[in-house]
Amino acid sequence: MCQPINKPDHRTTFYDIQNLVVRRGQEFVIRISFSRPLTQGDDFQIEFLIGSNPSPSKGTLVVVTCTSRRGGPWSGRILEMQAESVVVGITPTADAIVGKFRTYVAVVTGNGLQRTKRDTMTDMYLLFNAWCPEDIVFLPDEQERREYVLNDCGVIYQGSAGAVTHRNWVYGQFERGILDACIYILDASRMPIYNRGNAIKLVRKGSAMLNSQDDNGVLVGNWSDDYSMGTAPTSWTGSIKILLQYANTGIPVCFAQCWVFAGVFNTFLRCLGIPARVITNFSSAHDNTGNLKTDLIFKADGTPDRRHTRDSIWNYHCWNEVCLMRPDLPPGLGGWQVVDATPQETSDGHFRCGPSSVAAIKEGLICHPFDCGFIFAEVNSDVVFHKRDRYGTLSPFRVDKTHVGQAICTKAVGSNAPSDITNTYKFHEGSSEDERTMARAEEYGCERDHSELSEPQMAVTITAAQVQLSQDVNLVVDFQNQGELPRTVQAHLAGSVIFYTGVTSNHFKDQDFTVTVPPQQTERVMLKVTAQEYLPHLGSQLCLHFVVTGQADDQSLTAIKVLYLQTPGLTMTVSGPPHVQREMFVNVSFTNPFNFPLQNVNLCMEGPGLMSFKTRFYSVINPQASISWNESFIPRLDGQRRLVAVMDCTNLHQVFGEVDLVIQPIAAA
Repeated sequence: MCQPINKPDHRTTFYDIQNLVVRRGQEFVIRISFSRPLTQGDDFQIEFLIGSNPSPSKGTLVVVTCTSRRGGPWSGRILEMQAESVVVGITPTADAIVGKFRTYVAVVTGNGLQRTKRDTMTDMYLLFNAWCPEDIVFLPDEQERREYVLNDCGVIYQGSAGAVTHRNWVYGQFERGILDACIYILDASRMPIYNRGNAIKLVRKGSAMLNSQDDNGVLVGNWSDDYSMGTAPTSWTGSIKILLQYANTGIPVCFAQCWVFAGVFNTFLRCLGIPARVITNFSSAHDNTGNLKTDLIFKADGTPDRRHTRDSIWNYHCWNEVCLMRPDLPPGLGGWQVVDATPQETSDGHFRCGPSSVAAIKEGLICHPFDCGFIFAEVNSDVVFHKRDRYGTLSPFRVDKTHVGQAICTKAVGSNAPSDITNTYKFHEGSSEDERTMARAEEYGCERDHSELSEPQMAVTITAAQVQLSQDVNLVVDFQNQGELPRTVQAHLAGSVIFYTGVTSNHFKDQDFTVTVPPQQTERVMLKVTAQEYLPHLGSQLCLHFVVTGQADDQSLTAIKVLYLQTPGLTMTVSGPPHVQREMFVNVSFTNPFNFPLQNVNLCMEGPGLMSFKTRFYSVINPQASISWNESFIPRLDGQRRLVAVMDCTNLHQVFGEVDLVIQPIAAA
């Protein structure tokens, strides 16, 4: 199968697999040895079969000929003849089925066809080709192809718009067993093989299969605080372990939240050759009515009414984008498309979302398939604050048009910094283009808020500096009076621990206070929240949510502040010669900086092309005590590489470490 020639040509050398891996729409070569040299009248054909019932009409049996006799849609030509050996060049079509083909050579004799026996070593994997202009997944920029198809390690952004955090994620699309696992997912989905060359259908099916809802797919979502029946979403280092476990057992893997779904989906897409990236939308509207209004309800006394608030705003939500031409849509709507494997709403009866054109979302063209309206609302909703009286009547008192979709970002090409891509999804808030987009979305049935509210005389804002876990929080609350008269505000501070989905985990603080604000002035109030108040309520969460509400005569005030507690990091160092197939060492160390012991500590580490998944368990790390773990590894791949470690325990989560290294190719003997 001429792997030393084909794999570098097709950029598939990285796949840790014994068989040939090539990309469609591009020629590859194979060498055939006959029992005697070919003569003028000899005729032979090469056959590629996929699936259990191959047929030429479905594209699952492809015949390639090198003579004047017509074969199938793939083209073949003889490149070289030496005695009994013939080198043939074969070019699959740019829309060929993607998957694992069986290869045969048949000789045409007077007695019919004589075929080679089945040989698994000549099986061949065919992938999508982002380097081929005729392939629907073509990406013109070489730097982007290296990032979005070939990079096997990434960064996923979390936190909140004002305090972005990040975690490393090992995609590992080239590691042993992963390509077969991705094909197993397609087999488990019962997707007809003849559709597997259609990238639009394939990513839509993938979006459904990555979650376990309604089709026994890869991952089980869990947004509670109980992960006793599986692995906590925070403690995964990457996709490899998840995909191998699913392929080996056929049973959905526990547990995932949005970044895990997005990370594993990204591996699936890149592995099959589709350019893909993970996106984070900060302040993502998750409303259950499909309109452009996110309704937050407050009681008559100004405190949040959690029982009646159905809509929620996630601090962040991760999804994927794939690069596809969209021949099924009007011109200009190809390029990046949103696909989301987190099970939120059904689409055509299944929990899946996309592919949805980012260009269509920006223009408000939400009439196009698939699920444009849903994603449009996630980045564009108006937040409407309602007061609920004792009879249950709601009256809006404030509308915030800028809170949702505050920032949308992804890892930058060739660097680990975030790249802000908000402007690909939306025009500048309040611009004439933005108004036009919103009006167009409304024409297509997305209902938005039209409350006529008078200009408020009073406003309130909350600010707070970044805080390390176990430090006190200092909240700065500013009341601004734009009226001509002094105003007295009866104010209330509510503090809770929340999940990143905005759902309350534990409520821990209520404090009433009064403030008088002179006309045309700002009055500042400092409020302290001690570590002793919030620590017992954290569970596995690191996110504090503060709401200040107030009543000044007839006017209701409200301000919200989300604060992520910072965690300490792991220290990682490497030693040894950085060469392929030479032993190296890595050390991971951590000192417990807290005044409480850490219980049931799981420490795991891996690096694609360097080290497979390894884990260590410590029953306790006492205050100020340290742990140190030395591990040896032998690099498989050269180039820029990264080792990633994650520590997770009962009372501390999201502790990360990473180390970058450049591995040299095999040293010449």
